[in-house]
Amino acid sequence: LVIAEDCLALWPLIVPALERDVYPNATYGRHRLEGLDIAAVLAAGRRLVEQRPRTAAELRDLLAPHWPDRDPAALAYAVRQLLPLVHVPPRGLWQASGQPRFSTVESWLGRGVDPEPSLGPIVLRYLAAFGPATVADVQTWSGLTRLREVVERLPLVRFRDERDRTLYDLPDAPRPDPATPAPVRFLPEYDNLLVSHADRSRVMPDGYLARIATYGSFLVDGFVRGRWKLIRHRKAVILRIEAFESLSGTDVSALEEQGAQLLGFAARDADTRDIQVCE
Repeated sequence: LVIAEDCLALWPLIVPALERDVYPNATYGRHRLEGLDIAAVLAAGRRLVEQRPRTAAELRDLLAPHWPDRDPAALAYAVRQLLPLVHVPPRGLWQASGQPRFSTVESWLGRGVDPEPSLGPIVLRYLAAFGPATVADVQTWSGLTRLREVVERLPLVRFRDERDRTLYDLPDAPRPDPATPAPVRFLPEYDNLLVSHADRSRVMPDGYLARIATYGSFLVDGFVRGRWKLIRHRKAVILRIEAFESLSGTDVSALEEQGAQLLGFAARDADTRDIQVCE
């Protein structure tokens, strides 16, 4: 989820990553799109979603008669990936959702994506969130390649890490002392912190990512130490916290304190709330 201005600036920059996802993909791959007039498919898809927002199934059914010898799912997937689209409401509402329906950015926002996008500001935005970081980190987060030249042109400060890699950061970014304690924090599913580094050992040990794939996670002293999930039964909600390693009593108390705040936010309508900590 991004604001409109970010959508307009980001989408044209990530087109290479989107194209790599469409063409070599085993399910919707090049062998299913080879020889196809992609421009014609995208034009047809644009007309359909601008008539009214469409689901992926509707796109498949409406595109299929025009290309009867092609896989309808591959046609719809190409439209979804290669046109600048938005999910229209009720998708993405708080504690509610709906079937994804797509419209074009131009139709929904009344303006198109940036015709002359610049990679520099996007790199700076990344570093503001995750710096100091390597070029490989920026590329992992963005899905883009060959960013070293872009990074090198920016007015950044440079450091060397323990493995003699160059780290880049904003000149005025906060860089607290390494001994500064980091407070306990809960992260949602798929939080960018977990997937925005080429070297994920900066935030979690090997093997942890698979264990938090469909869960929220929590940080102790800045590192992933376990996962959490809300369990709902009628008007009762339990916050189940599962630690992957032994925690101190101080850390458990901090988790319970933060967990109470999480429940107050995410389960404010519940009649009863409880916290379970498991190791």
